[in-house]
Amino acid sequence: MHKLLEDKHGRKASYMRVSVTDRCNLQCTYCAGEGKEFIPHPDILRYEEILEFMGMAVDMGVEKVRFTGGEPFVRKGFADFMIAAAEQFPDVDLCVTTNATLIKDYVAPLAAAGIRRVNISLDTMNPERFEEVTKRDLFHEVRANIDRCLEAGMKVKVNAVAMRGVNDNELPAFVDFARNNPVDMRFIEFMPVGLETGWADKAVWKADDILAEAGKLASLKAVENGDKQHGPARMFEIEGGQGRIGLISPYTNHFCATCNRLRLTSDGNLRTCLFSDKVYRLRPVLRHPQLGLKQVEKIIRSASRHKPIGHDLLERMPAGQGVCRTRMASIGG
Repeated sequence: MHKLLEDKHGRKASYMRVSVTDRCNLQCTYCAGEGKEFIPHPDILRYEEILEFMGMAVDMGVEKVRFTGGEPFVRKGFADFMIAAAEQFPDVDLCVTTNATLIKDYVAPLAAAGIRRVNISLDTMNPERFEEVTKRDLFHEVRANIDRCLEAGMKVKVNAVAMRGVNDNELPAFVDFARNNPVDMRFIEFMPVGLETGWADKAVWKADDILAEAGKLASLKAVENGDKQHGPARMFEIEGGQGRIGLISPYTNHFCATCNRLRLTSDGNLRTCLFSDKVYRLRPVLRHPQLGLKQVEKIIRSASRHKPIGHDLLERMPAGQGVCRTRMASIGG
């Protein structure tokens, strides 16, 4: 094994998020925002190139890879690609984040290939509000596909972006959903990422407020941090319930000191911090006949070494503005 990736703050990178497309079949404002133009297909990493990146990343200590978008399943052949990745990297923890609108026909083959975990984005339990947020009437499809994933034996995490004035009046429904289903219902604070997303401090439904309100609806017991699978989320069991409640607070209670993530965008840019617009262009290097993976590795090692503390960027953020200009759909979350 090669030398592990470690930055000057002592953090080791063991988790890579890989976006396979910036396209999505939904139009959630907080994610898409100003993004009306998509990356041209020739500028998107080929599946074969992603597998090359993964092999190199594994050699540098990456143990977990999460595929994201946009919406991964809008890209032709994505399910087959993920199955191939599972076969090539059987010891890597592979998972996917999806809006679950297109996953129906792929649940069984993915489960058979060993994909055991899936994150599903669902910001509301109300079908009408789902259409307001996403501009598509697909709530019932998503809800049915959550059940399909559970029936296939997958561990399902449901992620809701916590937004005041949008879904903050739905906490009883969210808690009931977690109580009655074996899922992790996780709330992610609305983040100041991208332009024209409607972000403002007053629009953030803060994690501590959610916890206080949820505690009035159910008896919650904190889960010890030994559960590596829940990452930066604070998890709480529901007494007498099947599922759990989770809180992810990148805005009010950052976890930068333990961040172990790197992000590869669909057009082959490396981002070392979600809150920074600084990128390292890897695709041209990878495709250069005299450079290739060896030079890509050098760039990744140097970039990782200088990975910033995202909270420092947040503190310098101009009042009322996003901390970075790039839309979430292009970063991959």
